[in-house]
Amino acid sequence: MQTILITRFSAVGDIAMTVPLLYSLASSYPTHRFVFVSRPRLGQFFINAPSNLEFKGVDPAQYSGFWGLYRLYKELKREYRPVAFADLHDVLRTKILRFFFRLSGLKCSHVLKGRKEKKALTRQHNKVLKELPTTFERYKAVFECMGLPFTCDFVSLFGNSKGDISGFGFLPQKGEDKWVGIAPFAKHKGKIYPIEKMRRVVELLSQEQNIKVFCFGNGEKETEVVDGWCKSFENVHSFIGKSGFDGELRFISHLDVMLSMDSANMHIASLVNTPVVSVWGATSPMAGFLGWRQAKQNCVELPLECRPCSVFGNKPCQYGDYRCMNIPPERIVDHILNLLKNT
Repeated sequence: MQTILITRFSAVGDIAMTVPLLYSLASSYPTHRFVFVSRPRLGQFFINAPSNLEFKGVDPAQYSGFWGLYRLYKELKREYRPVAFADLHDVLRTKILRFFFRLSGLKCSHVLKGRKEKKALTRQHNKVLKELPTTFERYKAVFECMGLPFTCDFVSLFGNSKGDISGFGFLPQKGEDKWVGIAPFAKHKGKIYPIEKMRRVVELLSQEQNIKVFCFGNGEKETEVVDGWCKSFENVHSFIGKSGFDGELRFISHLDVMLSMDSANMHIASLVNTPVVSVWGATSPMAGFLGWRQAKQNCVELPLECRPCSVFGNKPCQYGDYRCMNIPPERIVDHILNLLKNT
Protein backbone atom coordinates (compact mmCIF):
# COMPACT_ATOMS: atom_id res chain seq x y z
CA MET A 1 0.00 0.00 0.00
CA GLN A 2 1.52 3.32 -1.09
CA THR A 3 1.63 6.02 1.56
CA ILE A 4 1.13 9.71 0.83
CA LEU A 5 2.02 12.27 3.48
CA ILE A 6 -0.12 15.41 3.67
CA THR A 7 0.55 18.42 5.87
CA ARG A 8 -1.21 21.54 7.09
CA PHE A 9 -0.38 22.92 10.55
CA SER A 10 -2.92 25.75 10.97
CA ALA A 11 -5.37 27.51 11.25
CA VAL A 12 -8.41 25.73 12.70
CA GLY A 13 -10.77 26.78 9.90
CA ASP A 14 -8.26 25.76 7.24
CA ILE A 15 -7.80 22.35 8.86
CA ALA A 16 -11.58 21.89 8.90
CA MET A 17 -11.62 22.69 5.18
CA THR A 18 -9.24 19.81 4.47
CA VAL A 19 -11.68 17.24 5.85
CA PRO A 20 -14.21 17.02 2.97
CA LEU A 21 -11.36 16.71 0.48
CA LEU A 22 -9.32 14.17 2.43
CA TYR A 23 -12.31 11.96 3.21
CA SER A 24 -13.34 11.98 -0.44
CA LEU A 25 -9.77 11.36 -1.60
CA ALA A 26 -9.24 8.43 0.76
CA SER A 27 -12.56 6.86 -0.23
CA SER A 28 -11.61 7.19 -3.90
CA TYR A 29 -8.27 5.40 -3.45
CA PRO A 30 -8.83 2.58 -0.93
CA THR A 31 -5.52 0.91 -1.84
CA HIS A 32 -3.54 4.02 -0.87
CA ARG A 33 -2.64 5.12 2.64
CA PHE A 34 -3.02 8.82 3.45
CA VAL A 35 -1.37 10.30 6.53
CA PHE A 36 -2.31 13.84 7.53
CA VAL A 37 0.32 15.62 9.64
CA SER A 38 -0.82 18.54 11.80
CA ARG A 39 -0.89 19.88 15.35
CA PRO A 40 -2.08 17.20 17.81
CA ARG A 41 -5.25 19.01 18.97
CA LEU A 42 -6.52 19.28 15.39
CA GLY A 43 -6.94 15.52 15.14
CA GLN A 44 -10.34 15.97 16.78
CA PHE A 45 -11.79 16.88 13.37
CA PHE A 46 -11.03 13.45 11.95
CA ILE A 47 -13.85 11.36 13.38
CA ASN A 48 -15.42 8.50 11.42
CA ALA A 49 -12.56 8.81 8.93
CA PRO A 50 -12.00 6.26 6.14
CA SER A 51 -9.80 3.41 7.39
CA ASN A 52 -6.97 4.40 5.04
CA LEU A 53 -6.81 7.99 6.35
CA GLU A 54 -4.64 8.47 9.43
CA PHE A 55 -3.86 11.52 11.56
CA LYS A 56 -0.36 12.16 12.84
CA GLY A 57 -0.08 14.77 15.59
CA VAL A 58 3.12 16.80 15.52
CA ASP A 59 4.00 19.77 17.73
CA PRO A 60 6.05 22.13 15.52
CA ALA A 61 7.66 23.65 18.63
CA GLN A 62 9.55 20.38 19.12
CA TYR A 63 11.05 20.64 15.62
CA SER A 64 12.11 24.28 15.41
CA GLY A 65 14.66 25.57 12.96
CA PHE A 66 16.19 24.00 9.88
CA TRP A 67 17.72 21.02 11.67
CA GLY A 68 14.62 20.43 13.74
CA LEU A 69 12.61 20.13 10.53
CA TYR A 70 15.28 17.83 9.12
CA ARG A 71 14.79 15.60 12.17
CA LEU A 72 11.01 15.64 11.56
CA TYR A 73 11.57 14.75 7.93
CA LYS A 74 13.76 11.79 8.94
CA GLU A 75 11.21 10.57 11.48
CA LEU A 76 8.28 10.80 9.05
CA LYS A 77 10.23 9.10 6.30
CA ARG A 78 11.36 6.27 8.59
CA GLU A 79 7.90 5.71 10.10
CA TYR A 80 5.77 5.90 6.96
CA ARG A 81 8.09 5.37 3.97
CA PRO A 82 5.97 7.67 1.81
CA VAL A 83 6.01 7.80 -1.98
CA ALA A 84 4.69 11.37 -2.18
CA PHE A 85 4.33 14.53 -0.10
CA ALA A 86 1.41 16.96 -0.40
CA ASP A 87 1.85 20.41 1.16
CA LEU A 88 -1.51 22.10 1.83
CA HIS A 89 0.09 24.98 3.75
CA ASP A 90 2.99 26.39 1.70
CA VAL A 91 4.70 28.32 4.49
CA LEU A 92 8.40 28.33 5.37
CA ARG A 93 8.13 25.30 7.66
CA THR A 94 6.39 23.13 5.07
CA LYS A 95 8.56 24.45 2.23
CA ILE A 96 11.63 23.18 4.08
CA LEU A 97 9.98 19.80 4.64
CA ARG A 98 9.05 19.73 0.98
CA PHE A 99 12.67 20.47 0.07
CA PHE A 100 13.92 17.48 2.06
CA PHE A 101 11.33 15.09 0.61
CA ARG A 102 12.01 16.29 -2.91
CA LEU A 103 15.76 15.75 -2.44
CA SER A 104 15.02 12.17 -1.39
CA GLY A 105 13.25 11.57 -4.70
CA LEU A 106 9.62 11.83 -3.57
CA LYS A 107 6.96 13.35 -5.76
CA CYS A 108 5.88 16.61 -4.11
CA SER A 109 3.01 18.99 -4.76
CA HIS A 110 1.87 22.11 -2.92
CA VAL A 111 -1.16 24.37 -2.70
CA LEU A 112 -1.23 27.51 -4.80
CA LYS A 113 -2.73 30.05 -2.43
CA GLY A 114 -3.26 32.81 -4.99
CA ARG A 115 -1.56 35.39 -2.79
CA LYS A 116 -1.30 37.93 -5.60
CA GLU A 117 -5.01 37.67 -6.50
CA LYS A 118 -6.04 37.92 -2.85
CA LYS A 119 -3.90 41.02 -2.44
CA ALA A 120 -5.58 42.57 -5.49
CA LEU A 121 -8.99 41.71 -4.04
CA THR A 122 -8.32 43.33 -0.67
CA ARG A 123 -6.07 46.29 -1.45
CA GLN A 124 -7.33 49.77 -0.60
CA HIS A 125 -7.40 51.18 -4.14
CA ASN A 126 -8.17 49.66 -7.56
CA LYS A 127 -9.55 46.43 -6.14
CA VAL A 128 -9.98 43.53 -8.53
CA LEU A 129 -13.37 42.21 -7.41
CA LYS A 130 -13.15 38.76 -8.89
CA GLU A 131 -14.47 35.50 -7.45
CA LEU A 132 -11.36 33.46 -6.63
CA PRO A 133 -11.06 29.66 -6.58
CA THR A 134 -12.27 28.17 -3.32
CA THR A 135 -9.82 26.71 -0.84
CA PHE A 136 -11.41 23.33 -1.59
CA GLU A 137 -10.57 23.72 -5.26
CA ARG A 138 -7.02 24.72 -4.38
CA TYR A 139 -6.59 21.67 -2.14
CA LYS A 140 -8.08 19.36 -4.76
CA ALA A 141 -5.66 20.67 -7.39
CA VAL A 142 -2.72 19.55 -5.22
CA PHE A 143 -3.74 15.91 -5.55
CA GLU A 144 -4.69 16.21 -9.20
CA CYS A 145 -1.13 17.40 -9.85
CA MET A 146 0.02 14.16 -8.21
CA GLY A 147 -2.10 12.12 -10.58
CA LEU A 148 -4.90 11.52 -8.07
CA PRO A 149 -8.10 13.01 -9.49
CA PHE A 150 -11.25 12.40 -7.46
CA THR A 151 -14.83 13.55 -6.94
CA CYS A 152 -15.65 15.46 -3.75
CA ASP A 153 -18.78 13.67 -2.49
CA PHE A 154 -18.42 14.34 1.24
CA VAL A 155 -21.74 15.03 3.00
CA SER A 156 -21.06 14.95 6.74
CA LEU A 157 -18.82 13.43 9.39
CA PHE A 158 -21.90 11.36 10.19
CA GLY A 159 -22.59 10.34 6.60
CA ASN A 160 -26.26 10.75 5.75
CA SER A 161 -27.26 10.67 9.43
CA LYS A 162 -26.91 12.95 12.44
CA GLY A 163 -24.77 12.60 15.53
CA ASP A 164 -26.00 10.79 18.64
CA ILE A 165 -27.22 13.23 21.31
CA SER A 166 -29.26 10.73 23.31
CA GLY A 167 -26.95 11.20 26.30
CA PHE A 168 -27.42 14.97 26.43
CA GLY A 169 -30.03 15.08 29.19
CA PHE A 170 -29.56 18.82 29.66
CA LEU A 171 -31.07 19.63 26.25
CA PRO A 172 -34.72 20.72 25.99
CA GLN A 173 -37.09 18.60 23.96
CA LYS A 174 -37.06 19.63 20.34
CA GLY A 175 -40.46 18.50 19.16
CA GLU A 176 -41.66 20.80 16.40
CA ASP A 177 -39.25 23.55 17.43
CA LYS A 178 -36.51 24.88 15.23
CA TRP A 179 -33.03 24.91 16.75
CA VAL A 180 -30.83 27.87 15.87
CA GLY A 181 -27.17 27.93 16.81
CA ILE A 182 -25.33 31.23 17.24
CA ALA A 183 -21.53 31.41 17.20
CA PRO A 184 -20.96 35.16 17.63
CA PHE A 185 -17.22 35.25 18.20
CA ALA A 186 -14.13 35.20 15.98
CA LYS A 187 -10.39 35.67 16.37
CA HIS A 188 -10.13 39.06 14.66
CA LYS A 189 -12.22 42.21 15.16
CA GLY A 190 -12.82 42.60 11.43
CA LYS A 191 -14.86 39.39 11.56
CA ILE A 192 -16.92 40.04 14.69
CA TYR A 193 -20.45 41.40 14.45
CA PRO A 194 -20.79 43.96 17.31
CA ILE A 195 -21.89 42.23 20.49
CA GLU A 196 -24.71 44.70 21.22
CA LYS A 197 -26.13 44.15 17.73
CA MET A 198 -25.81 40.40 18.19
CA ARG A 199 -27.62 40.72 21.49
CA ARG A 200 -30.52 42.25 19.55
CA VAL A 201 -30.43 39.34 17.11
CA VAL A 202 -30.68 36.91 20.03
CA GLU A 203 -33.53 38.94 21.53
CA LEU A 204 -35.54 38.98 18.30
CA LEU A 205 -35.07 35.25 17.75
CA SER A 206 -36.10 34.51 21.33
CA GLN A 207 -39.41 36.24 20.66
CA GLU A 208 -40.25 33.88 17.81
CA GLN A 209 -42.56 30.99 18.56
CA ASN A 210 -41.14 27.49 18.17
CA ILE A 211 -37.49 28.65 18.06
CA LYS A 212 -34.84 27.71 20.59
CA VAL A 213 -31.47 29.44 20.45
CA PHE A 214 -28.17 27.80 21.44
CA CYS A 215 -25.04 29.92 21.83
CA PHE A 216 -21.46 28.75 21.35
CA GLY A 217 -18.20 30.19 22.55
CA ASN A 218 -15.09 29.56 24.58
CA GLY A 219 -13.35 31.16 27.51
CA GLU A 220 -14.40 33.33 30.44
CA LYS A 221 -15.32 36.52 28.55
CA GLU A 222 -17.42 34.76 25.93
CA THR A 223 -19.14 32.70 28.61
CA GLU A 224 -20.02 35.89 30.50
CA VAL A 225 -21.61 37.42 27.39
CA VAL A 226 -23.63 34.31 26.57
CA ASP A 227 -24.75 33.79 30.18
CA GLY A 228 -26.08 37.35 30.16
CA TRP A 229 -28.19 36.60 27.09
CA CYS A 230 -29.53 33.40 28.64
CA LYS A 231 -30.63 35.28 31.76
CA SER A 232 -32.25 38.09 29.77
CA PHE A 233 -34.21 36.12 27.18
CA GLU A 234 -36.41 33.05 27.14
CA ASN A 235 -35.59 30.05 24.97
CA VAL A 236 -31.89 30.98 24.84
CA HIS A 237 -29.41 28.34 26.02
CA SER A 238 -25.64 28.17 26.36
CA PHE A 239 -23.76 25.19 24.98
CA ILE A 240 -20.44 26.47 26.31
CA GLY A 241 -18.75 23.83 28.44
CA LYS A 242 -21.58 21.36 27.99
CA SER A 243 -19.57 18.84 26.00
CA GLY A 244 -16.25 18.11 24.39
CA PHE A 245 -15.58 18.83 20.75
CA ASP A 246 -16.99 15.50 19.56
CA GLY A 247 -20.25 16.14 21.41
CA GLU A 248 -20.42 19.66 20.03
CA LEU A 249 -20.18 18.29 16.50
CA ARG A 250 -22.92 15.77 17.22
CA PHE A 251 -25.19 18.48 18.60
CA ILE A 252 -24.53 20.95 15.77
CA SER A 253 -25.64 18.29 13.30
CA HIS A 254 -29.14 18.61 14.82
CA LEU A 255 -29.38 22.38 14.38
CA ASP A 256 -31.70 23.67 11.70
CA VAL A 257 -29.37 26.59 11.03
CA MET A 258 -26.19 28.06 12.46
CA LEU A 259 -25.49 31.79 12.55
CA SER A 260 -21.75 32.34 12.39
CA MET A 261 -19.09 34.83 11.53
CA ASP A 262 -16.48 34.07 8.87
CA SER A 263 -14.85 31.81 11.44
CA ALA A 264 -14.03 28.23 12.31
CA ASN A 265 -17.61 27.70 13.52
CA MET A 266 -18.89 28.14 9.96
CA HIS A 267 -16.60 25.34 8.86
CA ILE A 268 -17.44 23.13 11.85
CA ALA A 269 -21.15 23.37 11.05
CA SER A 270 -20.38 22.66 7.40
CA LEU A 271 -18.69 19.39 8.35
CA VAL A 272 -21.97 18.07 9.76
CA ASN A 273 -24.19 19.31 6.91
CA THR A 274 -25.82 22.14 8.87
CA PRO A 275 -26.80 25.22 6.81
CA VAL A 276 -25.04 28.41 7.91
CA VAL A 277 -26.06 32.04 7.73
CA SER A 278 -22.67 33.74 7.79
CA VAL A 279 -21.87 37.39 8.51
CA TRP A 280 -18.99 38.97 6.59
CA GLY A 281 -17.30 42.26 7.44
CA ALA A 282 -13.69 42.97 6.52
CA THR A 283 -13.45 39.65 4.69
CA SER A 284 -15.45 38.30 1.76
CA PRO A 285 -16.55 34.89 0.47
CA MET A 286 -15.01 36.00 -2.83
CA ALA A 287 -11.61 35.09 -1.37
CA GLY A 288 -12.61 31.41 -1.38
CA PHE A 289 -13.21 30.64 2.29
CA LEU A 290 -16.94 29.93 2.33
CA GLY A 291 -17.81 26.73 4.17
CA TRP A 292 -18.23 23.38 2.47
CA ARG A 293 -21.48 23.22 0.48
CA GLN A 294 -22.69 26.49 1.98
CA ALA A 295 -24.83 28.69 -0.25
CA LYS A 296 -23.56 32.10 -1.28
CA GLN A 297 -27.06 33.54 -0.84
CA ASN A 298 -26.80 32.79 2.90
CA CYS A 299 -23.90 35.24 3.28
CA VAL A 300 -24.91 38.55 4.88
CA GLU A 301 -22.67 41.46 3.89
CA LEU A 302 -22.74 45.14 2.93
CA PRO A 303 -21.77 46.39 -0.56
CA LEU A 304 -19.10 48.89 0.51
CA GLU A 305 -16.32 50.14 -1.74
CA CYS A 306 -13.77 49.57 1.03
CA ARG A 307 -14.48 45.86 1.42
CA PRO A 308 -13.08 43.38 1.41
CA CYS A 309 -10.02 44.94 3.01
CA SER A 310 -8.50 41.80 4.50
CA VAL A 311 -8.16 38.11 3.69
CA PHE A 312 -8.18 37.06 7.34
CA GLY A 313 -9.90 40.00 9.06
CA ASN A 314 -6.77 40.93 11.01
CA LYS A 315 -6.18 44.39 9.49
CA PRO A 316 -7.43 47.45 11.42
CA CYS A 317 -10.26 49.36 9.77
CA GLN A 318 -8.94 52.26 7.69
CA TYR A 319 -11.80 54.41 9.02
CA GLY A 320 -11.66 53.10 12.56
CA ASP A 321 -15.39 52.40 12.80
CA TYR A 322 -15.75 48.97 11.13
CA ARG A 323 -18.67 50.26 9.11
CA CYS A 324 -18.75 46.94 7.25
CA MET A 325 -20.43 45.48 10.35
CA ASN A 326 -23.17 48.10 10.47
CA ILE A 327 -25.70 45.48 9.39
CA PRO A 328 -29.18 45.85 10.95
CA PRO A 329 -29.95 42.96 13.31
CA GLU A 330 -33.41 42.71 11.73
CA ARG A 331 -31.82 41.87 8.39
CA ILE A 332 -29.90 38.96 9.88
CA VAL A 333 -32.97 37.67 11.72
CA ASP A 334 -35.10 37.89 8.57
CA HIS A 335 -32.48 35.90 6.70
CA ILE A 336 -32.51 33.18 9.36
CA LEU A 337 -36.32 33.02 9.44
CA ASN A 338 -36.56 32.81 5.65
CA LEU A 339 -34.03 29.99 5.63
CA LEU A 340 -35.94 28.12 8.34
CA LYS A 341 -39.12 28.30 6.26
CA ASN A 342 -37.35 26.40 3.50
CA THR A 343 -35.76 23.71 5.65
